[in-house]
Amino acid sequence: MTPLLEVRDVSFSYHTMEGETRALSHISFSAENGQFIALVGPSGCGKSTLLNLLSGLAQPETGSILLNGRPAAESAARIGYMFQRDCLLEWRSVLSNAALGLEIQHRLTEETENELKQMLKTYGLDGFSHSRPSELSGGMRQRAALVRTLALKPDLLLLDEPFSALDYQTRLAVCDDICSILRQNKKNAVLVTHDLSEAISAADRILVLSSRPGRLKAEIPLCFSGETSPIRRRNMPEFSSYFNLVWKEMNEDDPHSV
Repeated sequence: MTPLLEVRDVSFSYHTMEGETRALSHISFSAENGQFIALVGPSGCGKSTLLNLLSGLAQPETGSILLNGRPAAESAARIGYMFQRDCLLEWRSVLSNAALGLEIQHRLTEETENELKQMLKTYGLDGFSHSRPSELSGGMRQRAALVRTLALKPDLLLLDEPFSALDYQTRLAVCDDICSILRQNKKNAVLVTHDLSEAISAADRILVLSSRPGRLKAEIPLCFSGETSPIRRRNMPEFSSYFNLVWKEMNEDDPHSV
């Protein structure tokens, strides 16, 4: 079976008047249908750059990115992107914000609007459909942003530290909430995070990047006993073993690590 996503020997550099900065070097990996991947690595290693390449916002200098076996630029696969902030428009209602992508793509119909209302109900926001974003908690705002993204029925969801703007307690709850939703819907996702605990609690597989230029140092499959939520994973015996393994991979070349 053809993987949903294939990254083949991808490299990328930034060019300025001061010269070239190598961001990524010879990255290769694939993702099967329904798989949740987390990208971790030191600051500046190119994690967000890789998401931009996957989304088509930038093109690799060498190598290729395939979606459903076809070059990303030619693929009909839909890609959703969740940023660090929810980017809700304060002058629009929650329902209107959730419908924004459908409006832009001229896909907002009576049928898709009804689907949208059902999603808001499913994710605990139906009582706030006509509220403004300023009336929502941080966690509710992120759920509204997720509904806006899922309404487009993406084949691949890219998550660029989507919980980092939240306080710690809310972050744990929203991560648990959103990751559980994605698993239930069998969505393919790639998460960028600096939080190793978050990566281990959420993902099926972790890709560890080296310091700049980012190279793929390790691929670590995660296997927990039974289907568990991110919150429950943190209390399972496997969690600390995976944390130590990822930490070691990230720091083995750092002379200052302990």
